[in-house]
Amino acid sequence: MSDALDNAGRNALVAAGWNVGETSAQKTFTFRNFVEAFGWMTSVAIVAEKLNHHPEWSNVYKTVNVTLITHDTGGLTDLDLKLAKRMDALAK
Repeated sequence: MSDALDNAGRNALVAAGWNVGETSAQKTFTFRNFVEAFGWMTSVAIVAEKLNHHPEWSNVYKTVNVTLITHDTGGLTDLDLKLAKRMDALAK
């Protein structure tokens, strides 16, 4: 089981541009085109599988909308922060 995300973790998400709510975090990633967006999603999918933590996301052309939540706990955990950091790094 993952630990609930503390205030420092929540603040780190906000500082990285994530919209943090009570139980989830959302962010929109915009790429130059569909191929870049899909390539990023593929890279994130590999990371998510290794973490055994999968995002809720949707893709339309060059835009990917992401929601992170740990469903087992009904809120944000350290897994969400880890995945968010990897997503942000891969988007650069």
